[in-house]
Amino acid sequence: MWGPGENRTGAVCAVAGSGLLFAGTALHPMAADPNDAVAAFTEYAADSLWVASHLTQLAGVALMVAALLLLARQLESGTGAGWARIGGAGAIAGLALAAALQAVDGIALKVMVDAWAAAPASQKENAFHAAFAVRQVEVGLAGMFSLLLGVTAAVYGGALLADGRYPRWIGALAVIGGAPTAAAGVVIAYTGFSRRAMAINMPANSVLLVWMLALGVCMWRRGETRRER
Repeated sequence: MWGPGENRTGAVCAVAGSGLLFAGTALHPMAADPNDAVAAFTEYAADSLWVASHLTQLAGVALMVAALLLLARQLESGTGAGWARIGGAGAIAGLALAAALQAVDGIALKVMVDAWAAAPASQKENAFHAAFAVRQVEVGLAGMFSLLLGVTAAVYGGALLADGRYPRWIGALAVIGGAPTAAAGVVIAYTGFSRRAMAINMPANSVLLVWMLALGVCMWRRGETRRER
């Protein structure tokens, strides 16, 4: 039976995960154009916190997925059960994709750009092409992660709207953030980390972060209400 403890656990995971994801993203260098490989690689090679920031992001995603799985379990007792099961599957797949993305971006790419930066002039071109190849794997994973994340968030929005136990704006916010996030994944697949992709993805991700924080607050309040009864 669903109890107040699960609500509070989900709330802590949602809020803590959002905080870690925000902190990891804030540590990520963003001055260079990500679609300009030379400028981006130069910036990445100079960043001493690269691995730590990406592991922090992954920890945040893992906690948020835990919150979503607890939410899916709660919603399985209501009219949004079908959507909740699909959303839970998407959340698990999303965590796997996030781990793969951070393994490539947070670890492998850093090794490659450091090797490129340190390579003698005669070897720099070959080192650059090797790093660029890793970058393309990152682009592919980032596109698929954004697409899956957006679809999963929108599915959770549908489940919340169908269930009715949470404020309707919580479900609507998931759809509003999820749809453009999925669209950004498609744009990334076609154009890489272009200005167009970032212009769609960054605001949409911010909406989803606000949604996760709001969801955490609502889950905590529901846990407190159930405990008082």
